[in-house]
Amino acid sequence: MAFGIEAASYYVPSLYLEIKDLAEKRGIDPAKLEKGLGLHKMGLPDVHEDAATFAAEALLKLIKDYHIHPKDISRIYLGTESALDAAKPTASYAMQMVEKVLEKEFGARCFKNCDVVDMTFACVGAVDALHNSLDFVRVNPDKKAVVIASDYAKYELASSGEYTQGGGAVSLLISAQPDLLEIENHWGVATESVFDFFKPRRHYKKEDLKNSPESFPDKIEIFTDEPVFDGQYSNQCYQDRIREAYQHYKEVSGKDQPYKNWKYLIFHLPYAFHGKRVFTEIYSLENGLSYGTPEEQKAVAKSEEYVQFINNKIEKTQRASSEIGNMYTASIFMALLSALQTSFNENQELEGEEIGFLGYGSGSKSKVFAGKISGNWKEVVSKWNLFENLKNRTAIDFETYEKLHRKQIDQSVNQDYKGFGLDTVELENPVLKGARYYTCRN
Repeated sequence: MAFGIEAASYYVPSLYLEIKDLAEKRGIDPAKLEKGLGLHKMGLPDVHEDAATFAAEALLKLIKDYHIHPKDISRIYLGTESALDAAKPTASYAMQMVEKVLEKEFGARCFKNCDVVDMTFACVGAVDALHNSLDFVRVNPDKKAVVIASDYAKYELASSGEYTQGGGAVSLLISAQPDLLEIENHWGVATESVFDFFKPRRHYKKEDLKNSPESFPDKIEIFTDEPVFDGQYSNQCYQDRIREAYQHYKEVSGKDQPYKNWKYLIFHLPYAFHGKRVFTEIYSLENGLSYGTPEEQKAVAKSEEYVQFINNKIEKTQRASSEIGNMYTASIFMALLSALQTSFNENQELEGEEIGFLGYGSGSKSKVFAGKISGNWKEVVSKWNLFENLKNRTAIDFETYEKLHRKQIDQSVNQDYKGFGLDTVELENPVLKGARYYTCRN
């Protein structure tokens, strides 16, 4: 039997900031970001949005677009590093929101018997959820699973990561009917515990906090969305892990130079051009090229052969990332959607073509695997309209962006938004303090 992705959907927030506007305000040459990193727009959550609403939107769209009965879904596994709670999974919020919308058609608690959980390992968490769910349907071929990748990449204002921000979600239906992509059961894995990027619990003494009330404890523990990171070190960790995972994939699959048979190479993309930059090492090793010095690395990257390789196997995967920014766990799957949507729009024939995935999560881990495009792929992709939907978003100015980032706006910027939104956070009731309640704005 074949196993893999039966259907896929996505959600991208309706607001965006032009990268050139950010560059000008930060004193950066826009060309450095647009032509150097491939960045054009930064997708941003509105006041009412978070990783849970992103996930709910992507899940509901998947169910509606492909006429999936909720009872056929045995599990919903969410990969995220933007969790809302240290105990209650973000997936449970998304499940509850979608249940409420589907209640009229399918009855109350239509996911009552569905297994729901979050999986976290920075940007590779949703790949872990996919790996786990594929194992599940291989053992239970009569069952289906949904994998959701949902995140908001948020960095400190004026930091070196600010211009890579983005957000959104991708949902995948995993089953023994892989109408989109049949995924083989060979996985290259590489893991090392490092501190290239992480979100620690920060501790502050009471006297260090300005105007703190007397009721505050002597030591305050704060958890924020913005990470601690070392960009250059993280790039090196990314490169090291994918090299190790790629080598492991070659060992477990028995394939020699597998990338040459891959129609597309799908990367986790912290920024649009990241994949083509970090793959130069593997490309050099596979082709016996010198790669030790910075000069040799530049020579490989600028060679006619490598540029042609990028144009053929990577360029189409980057296009959506340029318009959205970093989606953390969802970025690798958005790269897949980008490549397939572009091929669909260009009326290409891809049935039987093999695609390679090089996932990475800081901390750090990489997983390398491959899949074969199925005969019904065009029918699946025809539901997406990815680039048309990206054109229909709302641009905001820089001042609004900064207010959103600082949480200085109480009302949604997009007043015409229809969909899921955070309604209230309980602050008064000591038993339920911090509980989050969502509504559907239809």
